[in-house]
Amino acid sequence: MTDAVLALVADYGVIVVFIVTFLSCLALPVPSSLLMLASGGFAATGDLILNAVASAAFTGAVLGDNSGYWIARKLGDRADGWLHANPKRAALHAKSADFLERRGGPSIFFSCWLVAPLGPYMNYVCGLSRYSWFRFAIWGMAGEIVWVSLYVGLGYGFADNVSALASLLGNVSGLITAFVAVLAIGWWLLRVSRKSADT
Repeated sequence: MTDAVLALVADYGVIVVFIVTFLSCLALPVPSSLLMLASGGFAATGDLILNAVASAAFTGAVLGDNSGYWIARKLGDRADGWLHANPKRAALHAKSADFLERRGGPSIFFSCWLVAPLGPYMNYVCGLSRYSWFRFAIWGMAGEIVWVSLYVGLGYGFADNVSALASLLGNVSGLITAFVAVLAIGWWLLRVSRKSADT
C-alpha cells in the first residue's frame, strides 16, 4: 500500500493529495496522513512545491469536511420524523445537539488532527444535529490547518524517514483515539451506574 501511495504522489502530485484528503474526510479508508507525509518528503527533494502540497491538502480536507456536514444535514432533514419517532433516538439526538452547543467548537478542532480517525464522523454528527455551519466551518478550518501543517511539515522535515514516521504517527494517533474511547465508555458506565443506584 505504501509503495502504491508513493507512486501515485510521484506520478500525479498535488491532484492526488487533494482527492485523497477530500475522501478521507468523508470517512473513506484512504491513507491521507501517509500521503501528506510522502508529499512533504517529495517537496523537500524538490519534486513537488511545498505550498502547492499544503494548499491541496488543506482545500481537500476543508471541502471533505463540509461535504460530510451537508450530506448529514440533508439526510437529517429527511430522517427527522424517523429520529423523533422513537423516544430513545429522539433523546440521543437531543443529547448530541446539546453537547455540540456546549463543547462543539473544541471537539471539532481536536477531531481534525488530534483524534483524526474520529474527524469524519464528527462532521456527520454536526450535520445531523444541525450544529451551526458557520461555527463548524471555522473550527474545522482551524483544525485542518494544524493537521496539514503537522503532517506535510513533518514529511518535509524528515523526508529520509517517511515510512518510520508514518508508522510512529499512526501508532500515536491510534493510542490517543483508543484513550478517548476508553474515557467516553468509562464516563457512560459511570452515568449508567449512578442512574441504577438512584432507582
